[in-house]
Order: sequence, then structure tokens, then C-alpha cells
Amino acid sequence: MTGLTITVMKLGLLAILWVFVLLALGVVRTDVFGAGTRSGRGRSAAKAAPAPPAQSAASGARPRRGGVPTRLEVVSGSLAGTSVPLTGVQITLGRAHDSTIVLDDDFASSRHARIYPDASGQWIVEDLGSTNGTYLDRTKINGPTPVPLGVPVRIGKTALELKK
Repeated sequence: MTGLTITVMKLGLLAILWVFVLLALGVVRTDVFGAGTRSGRGRSAAKAAPAPPAQSAASGARPRRGGVPTRLEVVSGSLAGTSVPLTGVQITLGRAHDSTIVLDDDFASSRHARIYPDASGQWIVEDLGSTNGTYLDRTKINGPTPVPLGVPVRIGKTALELKK
């Protein structure tokens, strides 16, 4: 082999190594900051949707829409658009295959949380001892907590809301 061939092979190997390093950095960035950082669309949609419930929950006012919820809908995360009818039985959330909603989220525990109706018909969310916690809007819950209509329940990158 000539010196030129060896030099070209070295430069090709160096280029392949840099491509690998850049791809690895992209994966680490996605793991740390979430998938929304790659496209402005994902980040703005995630911030725009929960803003009204955050204001109503923070002010202590009632939810902006009254009525009885009829379904639980996943509004963000890998299952966005999935809807489960509220039939009066508890809904389990987690990575376990026997959960009502199986979450494909690294921040979810096997048996993460449950949502169930109490005696008065109000829907309650309860964390089941998860590692990363369950949030009602941006507040971590420490016990059974009523879920207002339209306020997101957050588990990792997944957000769920009670809807009419």
C-alpha cells in the first residue's frame, strides 16, 4: 500500500469515529433534556398545552370547565392520543404489562400510580410508591389527591388529563 492509501484510510476512520461521537452526544442530549429539544415544534407544544390548567390550579380556582369527566386521555408522551373511558373502576398506570395504561417511559415504575373514583364520584390519583414520583400539574403528590378536569397528571414524560 502506498502512503496516500494509508492516509486516506486513517482520515476515513477518523471521520467515522467523529460521526459516532456526535451520534452518541445526540442520544445523551435526548435522554437528559427530552425529545422536545430536537424540534422546536415538540417543545412549544409541550409548553403551550398545560399552561391554562397550571394557572387555574395555582390560583386555587376551580377548573375552567365544569362537568363530569368521561375519559382519561394521554396528552403527551409516547402514547399521546390514547384514551380510556372512565367506567367507575380504577385505572392503573405503569410499565407492568397488566396495567390499564402501559407506559413506555424510563421514568415510570412498574406499578407507578392509580386513578380511581371515590365515594362522591371525584377521581383521585395516588402514587404507588414510585421512584420518580407522580405530579398533578407541576406539584408532586404525597397521598391520594383529587384530579380536577383538564389538569395534567404527569409521570415522567407522559401527561394524562381527565376530559369530558
